[in-house]
Amino acid sequence: MNHTTHNAIVNFIWGIADDVLRDVYVRGKYRDVILPMTVLRRLDCLLEPTKDEVLKRHNFLDEQKIYQQAAALTRASGYPFYNTSKFTLKRLLDEPSHIKENFQDYLNGFSENVQEIINKFKLRNQLETLVESKILYPLIDKFLSSKINLSPEPVKAEDETIIHEGLSNLGMGYVFEELIRRFSEENNEEAGEHFTPRDIIKLMTHLVFLPVKDKLQSTTYLVYDDACGSGGMLTEAEAFMQELAEETGKHVVIDLYGQEVNPETFAICQSDMLIKGKNPANIKFGSTLSDDGFSGMEFNFSLANPPYGKAWKVDQDALFDGKKKEVVDSRFRVNHQGEFLSLLPRVSDGQLLFLVNMVSKMKKETPQGSRVATVHNGSALFTGDAGSGESNIRRWIIENDWLECIVGLPLNMFYNTGIATYIWLVSNRKEPHRRGKVQLINAADWYAKMRKNLGQKGHQFTDEHIKLITQTYLDFKETEHSKIFDNEDFGYQKIVVERPLRLTTQITAERIKLFRETAEKGLHALLDALESLFGSQPHKDFNEVQKAFGDYLKQKSIKLKASDLKLIWSIFTEKDETAERVIKSKSKEGIDYEPDPDLRDSENVPLKESIEEYFTREVLPFVPDAWIDHEKTTTGYEISFTKYFYKYQPLRSLEEITADIFALEKETEGLLHQIVETH
Repeated sequence: MNHTTHNAIVNFIWGIADDVLRDVYVRGKYRDVILPMTVLRRLDCLLEPTKDEVLKRHNFLDEQKIYQQAAALTRASGYPFYNTSKFTLKRLLDEPSHIKENFQDYLNGFSENVQEIINKFKLRNQLETLVESKILYPLIDKFLSSKINLSPEPVKAEDETIIHEGLSNLGMGYVFEELIRRFSEENNEEAGEHFTPRDIIKLMTHLVFLPVKDKLQSTTYLVYDDACGSGGMLTEAEAFMQELAEETGKHVVIDLYGQEVNPETFAICQSDMLIKGKNPANIKFGSTLSDDGFSGMEFNFSLANPPYGKAWKVDQDALFDGKKKEVVDSRFRVNHQGEFLSLLPRVSDGQLLFLVNMVSKMKKETPQGSRVATVHNGSALFTGDAGSGESNIRRWIIENDWLECIVGLPLNMFYNTGIATYIWLVSNRKEPHRRGKVQLINAADWYAKMRKNLGQKGHQFTDEHIKLITQTYLDFKETEHSKIFDNEDFGYQKIVVERPLRLTTQITAERIKLFRETAEKGLHALLDALESLFGSQPHKDFNEVQKAFGDYLKQKSIKLKASDLKLIWSIFTEKDETAERVIKSKSKEGIDYEPDPDLRDSENVPLKESIEEYFTREVLPFVPDAWIDHEKTTTGYEISFTKYFYKYQPLRSLEEITADIFALEKETEGLLHQIVETH
């Protein structure tokens, strides 16, 4: 379908809202009526040619008292859905005085799979308002207008010339998505959460399927989207894969699976699957994170644009046992190289959980394995310290050698955000030349400006851009826009650097007063001993102070609680960098010193570098008394994408700047004089 026809249909439907719903609904509620009515009209167009046959079959089965009719009626309709009401939308207009009852009968006549769609749209909740306001009849009449065609069949004149082209399933998807985008923009909502621009999807499908084009077999493939929105990514994936299969002479069956948490877009996606003859039961409703609709299943290909920067607190209880402080969902707690890793990121941003979910569903026992493509914002590349959920996710994927490539996209490519975004390509069957490597592609400068922005989207990919990016990926070569790294280049060891605690002890009048005010009265008797042992002069070796006071307590058979000792030393000691180091323990191996928490620091040591060599070179020259607490060393991964493609821009010379200033002065010469004269 060409864009002119597409825009004409969208504009007409958009106009119905203003023509019919104005003064009855606020603009933010138009979508509650327009979107389900658009779906109904599309279904109505599909069922109209076989309507009489379905009714005939239904009546016959009723007469025979056969109540399990679904299989027979779907055969009669030619689709995996049907309607047993005597009404079509067009026939409803024949009885204006009974429009409410007949419309209810029409809705009730749909098969169960369509009932779920109607219920998710909550269309019946709107019926009372539509009838009371007397706009149900004109609303239906508008959708039946001869000015648009929502049928897949063209509308022809008597001389067989085409008045309106037929609307393909793919075209219907465009109509749904553009309507959602407009309604969301009108309400200042995030339309991009519901669907992804088609040029982005087209690039993703090329990157996912082209590398395995020659490996496709005549078999069934499962394609999955765990944040499927209105289903556009699944639709495009199927279309492109079928195209590749035909080119290679293969006959493939493609089963589509998806999950969506938004009721409205779920309903649209399910209706889209019904229209295409797909199994709508393969589209699950609910949160992918807390209510996995495909537990235990594995997929050949997965593509998604999950919500990023969005909290997943509502899912937290299902994934994390707060009392036991552990992850309970096996997707997000993995045994990695003998170590259990928690893959739960910050609760404020759950985008990487969708990637983990897809990776957990990769086929593991098949020769071709699985391929995954997903879009994330920049925080997924680097957010989270070593040992955090985000870092653990990157570590798990990279150390398993699953990450193939990350493509940096231009700004302003999405409807709801202009920020930097990146496509991640993951595979558990890398080609030999890619093993142990990760390719980064900077496509930030490859785009065309749109004639008119759609929301935040002001840039788009042409077919040439998609071909260029895809070929850069397939070539797997170092260029200005393509960098190739070892997996280890993104990893580091976070070491904890300790420095010794140094304390000076001094018994002063102010501290004695504070002790009397703070400590229990039973401890006040120790003041005489403290003054006698240490006087009022500062003692810079706390080890000797501790020993002397300990010997006194032992001699007097006084036993103090640890909390009492802690209070005494907190009042009568202070940190002093000129004091002696406080000894924690002594052994044959040497002396361990008490660390000072306030001086604790950390360093990130690249995986390819020796920790000891780094420490000797970068730390000891500045703090000779420091040491590493090796028990606290953790592994982290981050991808500093912009650093790898940074281009130094030299500062302008003083002469250039001076010349510009003089040029500006010359241009504005006499301007001030003119302004003064005018006034």
